[in-house]
Amino acid sequence: MKTSPPYHRVNLRKTLLDAAVALIGEVGPRAFTLREVARRAGVSHNAPYRHFAGKDELLRAVATEGFERLAASMEKALGPGRTAAERLQLCGCGYVEFALKWPQHLLVMFDMPPVDTKQCKPDQEAGGPAFQVLMDCILAAQEAGDLPAGDPMPEALMSWALVHGIAKLATGGNLPLTAEATVEFARSAAAMMLGRMGSRAGA
Repeated sequence: MKTSPPYHRVNLRKTLLDAAVALIGEVGPRAFTLREVARRAGVSHNAPYRHFAGKDELLRAVATEGFERLAASMEKALGPGRTAAERLQLCGCGYVEFALKWPQHLLVMFDMPPVDTKQCKPDQEAGGPAFQVLMDCILAAQEAGDLPAGDPMPEALMSWALVHGIAKLATGGNLPLTAEATVEFARSAAAMMLGRMGSRAGA
């Protein structure tokens, strides 16, 4: 008996996520519809509802996937660092590398928060692990004397704001640099900010 091809039934959720991300890259998160996502995924218009209650839930899934990739990118980037200061700089590079590779995810994660979710806050829900990677780097830099002792949150927020700003400028086409130069710029900017914050540690 001839069986129907497995195509993406087994991985329907992933297929729909990929189709949604591609569509968001073309029309933005506000204009896309589940019907168009289904069409591009090659399934019936009712198929998305097997995995997602609606558009907002699909957006939440895209954002969650983005935060997971962000945390992995930061962890990978900081690995080669030999000192706490160097790992903190490389952590920021990982943030920017993520944004350059997956700009559609960044858009959904921060510019179009899904309804009834706190996941786009840096220290809650889906964004928690990624923010913790940064926080661990900040704490290590404090312990090494590279940053002032005390509440690490101000330094963490300042570091996040720096690399997020660079990421948004770059993905918006407003930073006249290549991808490689953008990452190096992020590292230089992080080193400069770390030096200024570190000067308070020895004051």
